[in-house]
Amino acid sequence: MVFDIVIGIGIIAALVIGFLIGNFRRNQITEEHLKQVREEGEELKRQKIAAGEREIQALREEQAEKIRKREEELLRIEERILSREDRLGRKSNYLEKIEDSLRQDEEQLEALKEKGLQLIATLEERLATISGWSAERAREYLLETVEADAQRFFSHKIAAVEQRAREEAGQRALQIIATAVQRYSAEYIEENAVTSVPLPSEDFKGRIIGREGRNIKTFEALTGVEVLVDDTPGMVVLSCFHPLRREVARMALERLVEDGRIHPAQIEEKVRKAKARLAEKIKEEGVKAAFDLGVNLHPELATLLGKLNYRTSYGQNQLTHAREVSIIAKMLAEELGVNPQIVIRAGLLHDIGKAVDHEVDGAHALISANLAQRYGESPEIVHAIAAHHEDIEPKTITAFLLQAADTLSAARPGARQETIARYVQRLKDLEQICRSFPAVREAYAIQAGREVRVIVQPDRADDNMSAKLAYDIARAIEDEINYPGEIKVNVIRQTQFAETAK
Repeated sequence: MVFDIVIGIGIIAALVIGFLIGNFRRNQITEEHLKQVREEGEELKRQKIAAGEREIQALREEQAEKIRKREEELLRIEERILSREDRLGRKSNYLEKIEDSLRQDEEQLEALKEKGLQLIATLEERLATISGWSAERAREYLLETVEADAQRFFSHKIAAVEQRAREEAGQRALQIIATAVQRYSAEYIEENAVTSVPLPSEDFKGRIIGREGRNIKTFEALTGVEVLVDDTPGMVVLSCFHPLRREVARMALERLVEDGRIHPAQIEEKVRKAKARLAEKIKEEGVKAAFDLGVNLHPELATLLGKLNYRTSYGQNQLTHAREVSIIAKMLAEELGVNPQIVIRAGLLHDIGKAVDHEVDGAHALISANLAQRYGESPEIVHAIAAHHEDIEPKTITAFLLQAADTLSAARPGARQETIARYVQRLKDLEQICRSFPAVREAYAIQAGREVRVIVQPDRADDNMSAKLAYDIARAIEDEINYPGEIKVNVIRQTQFAETAK
């Protein structure tokens, strides 16, 4: 028991001694490690400090270089500023010298001005003494002289400018018209008041006349056409001034000849069918004309347009004329850069009133405009149609183009015919208008009325008055005479002196 206690005590003592020895060794090892760590920390600190000092030194050197360069730049700027100040100083001195010189010149100029005023006053006194005129009267005379010279100068200038503008405008207009006419070509067919109907044999002449002339009388009564049966072989002639009646008669007679049975009842049936067929044909003609020109018309307008195919003016077919006016107006619009669709439509409808002018009173241009307005045409087209014969004043480019195209279509060679009596009367009217002016001694219409030569009395009209007289005569002709194309007015002023040597 005691032994066990002794052994236990010994073990405990050994453990205590071992613990103490281990604890001492651990403390010894920790102190050594701390010392080593301190040494490493000091070394690292020295390295960091050395690196920081090197970096600071590099930054110092960099800043020093920048400061040096900035100082050099400031020195250069300072040198430039000093140089500029030096130049400005020299310029300032030069300007001061110029100012001094100008001041001296101004003083001299004032002195010369005063001297000049004194000389002018002296000369005015002398002139007033010599001429007997006061200064006011001399000034008025000078102003009158200058005004007269200015009027003569500007009158010549105005005349020259007007002449040049007229020539340029005329050349441009002729170029446009020539181009449009050159692009359009159409044949003209003379319209007349008779129509020939061929017959298969001479026997049909007796059938057409009928027993005691009843067939021909019935035919003439139903159609309003005179049937001429003469010795001309193989045909009869239908005579009537009204083209619609003549066309109905032609169609009915052709159908009667084809059928072979000619008697009053058959004649009445064929005439009725011919009228119905003509009504359809009229509408077809109007629709075809509008379709060919790319125009969409109201059905009533198309029917009226088709009627123009059976209407003439001075021998010119009016439907052909309407189509031609549309095409020429289109070409003129294209030459001028204007939208051609409106002028095409206006040209096709411009004479539509001629289809009903025997039923409605008034000028055909205004009738045409009213019809166009009634069936929904635009105000621009209505205005152009109403103004194409100047029943109202034209105000749009469409109206002027329509006027030009209508004149070109009517005035082209062969387009229209004029009776000799009407032609002679127009020339007489033209000469009479020219002779109505007091300064005119004689007037002659030449070149089929395309030109008029006016001889003036030289003692009653000088050159300037002659130019004005030509203008006045041209305006009077425009106002009083309707004519196709244009009329050239030549005013001639001539003074002759004659003496006899003995």
